[in-house]
Parts: sequence; structure tokens; C-alpha cells
Amino acid sequence: MYYNADLHVHIGRTRNGRPVKITASPNLTVENILNKCIEKGIDIVGIVDCAAPEILDEIEQLLKTEYGLYEELEGGGILFKQKVLLLLVSEIEVGGELRGSPHLLCFLKDIKSMRKFSKALSKHINNVNLSTQRCSLNSVEILKIVEDLDGFVVPAHIFTPYKSYYGNTTDRLNYIFNEYFENVNAVELGLSSDTFLADMISELRGKTFLSNSDAHSLQKIGREFNVFDLPKPDFTSLKAALKSMKGVIRNYGLNPALGKYHRTFCLDCNKVANVDPPAYKCAYCNSKNIVFGVLDRIYEIKDQEMLHPPFRAEYVYQIPLKFLPGIGPKTIKKLTREVGSEIYVTHEAPFEQLKNSVGEKIAKNILDARYGNLKIETGGGGIYGKII
Repeated sequence: MYYNADLHVHIGRTRNGRPVKITASPNLTVENILNKCIEKGIDIVGIVDCAAPEILDEIEQLLKTEYGLYEELEGGGILFKQKVLLLLVSEIEVGGELRGSPHLLCFLKDIKSMRKFSKALSKHINNVNLSTQRCSLNSVEILKIVEDLDGFVVPAHIFTPYKSYYGNTTDRLNYIFNEYFENVNAVELGLSSDTFLADMISELRGKTFLSNSDAHSLQKIGREFNVFDLPKPDFTSLKAALKSMKGVIRNYGLNPALGKYHRTFCLDCNKVANVDPPAYKCAYCNSKNIVFGVLDRIYEIKDQEMLHPPFRAEYVYQIPLKFLPGIGPKTIKKLTREVGSEIYVTHEAPFEQLKNSVGEKIAKNILDARYGNLKIETGGGGIYGKII
């Protein structure tokens, strides 16, 4: 069966109001995330702050007190309302490399395994109760701990300028993972890149590409997601699917131009590069005080023209409803109440059904976004692109 999966969502606060991801919305609690996934049409969600002991305590409490709503599966993961699979994930900032601060997603099968991982991690970070803490270990050392617990790792948003492997750590993942490179079965592309760009790097040919939201608010859940073909929704099936390289059949992601680091950005005149990549300086004021763009970085390190392996999943651009003119939270709520999930509204709902709910103008905007008929102003320097 096919399942929509967003495997990178943050928690803002615990149920008791304690901060976890300080830069994330306080509305991002475990329960709110799972309910929002139902509204969005997400079947599998990876919550990436599960190494925090308070979050693990909270999930265990939900399993005990909300009997029937939450079920810990034998194959790993927790099923919510028989509709959404929660996967336990920890995002770590790797501090043990020679340079850079790449982020690594660590997936564990169950609460017991994640508790063991959290305990091991606590010896190498300052505060295990906060999200994405800097760890003194290197990538291979973390990978070994995860694999000893029957988990797996996924390098996160691999091209982002400041906190990623290709962005500021290395030109090749193989240099970091060495003989363990083959143990890394998947990489997360990030909002400012796509399959077409990532397949300019030959070492990624044998990796499954993931497109996830990295949501810091409820509304951003599902802005990128993957469609998995799984025999059943659980940790074990998803792990096997990534290893087979055939489990992801489709990626849905932003047009990279909408990402906030897509092109080089000048910090002096606040303009986004419009010259051929890679842009090492501003074409407007000649300044080298820049934030190097994802597209520019990929063109700097690429070793081939775009070449997809036979198993590569189809990549479908999507523009989230909140990006579209005339659509705010009230309109989105109306659409999800009267038409269907956000994924259905964005990709499948017919024009007449949309028009009957929100009128002809907004319905036309949704279809124009679906079929790539809208113009985009490119993002860069931490500022998202926008529809113009």
C-alpha cells in the first residue's frame, strides 16, 4: 500500500510547556502534530526530538492513559487512531568532524531503543532535553551507536549552507563515512534542492532521496513529503524500503526556487543572484559578503550532469496552500473541512469541487500551482521564495 510520509517534524514544547525546539512553535506538541497529520493527509510522521527524556516520558504516558488511541507496534513505531504512524527520531548536530556542523537524523525502532540512545547521547551533549544539540562525537561514532540499537541514520538537509554535510562540511559524503558509506541508505534533500540537482553528484546514485518538511510549525507539516510503497506501516518495513532503494515511489517537494537558501544572497545589498551558478560574489555590488546558495554549491561540487538511476522516484513539485495568494488559515480550514486533506486539495481535487468551496479565483490559483503555471521569485539568504 501507499503511504504519505513526512519524516522530519520538530516538537516545540512538551505537554507541560517545557521548551524542546526553542525556534519552533509552542503549538508543536506530540498530540497536535499527530492530529495535524490526519488533517494534512500524512500517514507516517518522524518526530525528530524523541531523544529528549521528557518527550519519551510523555509518549509512554499517552500509551498508558489514552488507551486505544496509541498503540506501540511490534514492528516498531506507534500507531495513532489507527491512522498515523509515529516514528521515533533524533536530529543531532554533529560536532566531531574536522569542520562544519552537519545534522544527522537517527531513527530508532521503539521507546526502549530510543531511551538507550538518549542515555548514550547524554554523555556527549550539554542538554539532552533540547532539540538538535551539538554532539562531540563524529558521524561514524553516532552511526555505530544507532546501528547497535538496530536503527539507521539519514543525513539531514544535505545541501543547506550552515548545518549540513555538503553545505559546510565536505565535498563528498564518502570522505566522512568512509567504509560505512554503504550503511547510509538515504539522504534528505532539503527545501532548496531536488532530485534533478542531487543527481549531479555521482556518489548519491545508490541512495534513496527523501523530501521532508523540517516543520517548525504545524502548518508546515507536509510541505514536502514522500510516498512509500510498504507491505504495512511500521519501522521495520520503512527501514527495509530505504535499503531496497525501491520503497519511495514519489517525492513531493517545493520548487527549489521557493527554498530560503536556493541561490547566493548578498548580505550588503540584499539581492539574490541571477547569474549562472556558482555565484561567488554579488553581481550587483561586487561584494563577497554573501550566503552561498544551494544551487551554487551543487554546481561547485557536481561531478556529472544530471543522471537518474533507474530506481529513482518521480519528483513532483508542489506549492503549499499557504504560499498561494488569497489563501490564509481560514481558507485552508474551510478547504480541509469541505473538500478533503491538504494533500488531496493540492494534488487531486477537481476544479468544480474547489470552486464550490472557495470560489473560482482561489480554485484557479490552486490548479495553476498544481500544473506549474505560477511565476516564482527565487529565495536566498534565509528568505523564502514567493509566488509573484
